[in-house]
Amino acid sequence: MKRKFSIKPLTLLFIICFCSVALLYFSSESSDGEVSSDNAQVKLLLNQSIKPFKPVTEDQPVLLPRDFALDPRFQQGWWHFFANVSDAKGTKYGIQWSFFRISSEHQELNGWQNSQLLLSHIVVSSQNQVWHEQRIARGGIGQAGVNSHPFKVWIDNWSWESLGATPFPGVLDVETDSLKLSLQSTALGPFVLPGKRGYVSKNASNQLASYNLSAPFIDVSGELSLDGGPSFHIDGEAWMSKEWGSGLLGDEQQGWDWFVFHLDPQNTLSIRQYRDQNAGHHVVATLSTNSGKTISIDEKDITIEPLQTSFLQGDKAIPLHWSIDIPKHNIHLKVSPNNTNLWLPFVMPYWEGPVTTQGSHVSEGFMQLAGY
Repeated sequence: MKRKFSIKPLTLLFIICFCSVALLYFSSESSDGEVSSDNAQVKLLLNQSIKPFKPVTEDQPVLLPRDFALDPRFQQGWWHFFANVSDAKGTKYGIQWSFFRISSEHQELNGWQNSQLLLSHIVVSSQNQVWHEQRIARGGIGQAGVNSHPFKVWIDNWSWESLGATPFPGVLDVETDSLKLSLQSTALGPFVLPGKRGYVSKNASNQLASYNLSAPFIDVSGELSLDGGPSFHIDGEAWMSKEWGSGLLGDEQQGWDWFVFHLDPQNTLSIRQYRDQNAGHHVVATLSTNSGKTISIDEKDITIEPLQTSFLQGDKAIPLHWSIDIPKHNIHLKVSPNNTNLWLPFVMPYWEGPVTTQGSHVSEGFMQLAGY
């Protein structure tokens, strides 16, 4: 029998708490669009600038391989992995794997006293279909966690593991009732530290920030089975990141728009636009080359505009078509989703899926839209 996550009484209590945290932020807005600050649970997702959690500061740069490890001094950490792959017939698939950690205490206690919640998402999509599942676990009881030497991130029978201190070369193994995936990944270029040595500010006032690292050039190959059918070979390219800090959103932050494009074999572009209610949008963009060069793009040099709004589930309006222009680097893109039906009803719902671009570069990538 295939194992699904089971929920014990105390675990359920923490799940309810986290669900309230995530869902209340995106749903408990007042009539003028401002997030209500009356509910204390909402503050778990907001900026934590006081104890017990360690703040993110510019004077402590990201250090590898140390920072592949889980750091309980910070409130949150999350991994994202996107892959654009094809089978032998040329059918394209998008693969998305995420692993989140959130805590309400800075001390990492063992057993049922551990305050961490660990979540993981798997999404596989084709042009017309979507397969997805979510797993939720309690920290401290061995159901999920992060190891450093050798590297391993796991929840139940889902895992990403390698033989060394970094994720590469590594293997992602995931099995659900509707899909089975075993994907080998090899980094073809260097790790990238965006912003200021991995320190990334999320708003113009620098009141909210996180640490970031990414692997923008990854070669993947493996086996995929869908709906109980036979396994088939897939291969393609991927992108992986880790982000961590204390505070996921600012008090007036509505959400974010995140784009990753493999412009060509030598260049990958990553763009995050943080949407603020009153202070306008804040953009963090990085152009990476597989030779190790990293270019931070000033937000005054980039224009991001939604072109077309789609209505999902009848009434949810989400801009799924975009125009992105960076004249200084001769980048002019029109972005379109491969499959519009990728609003993901997870604990913290968002739209995420593979996209293609036209214009100066005909490329593939991924887009994540949160807070709509």
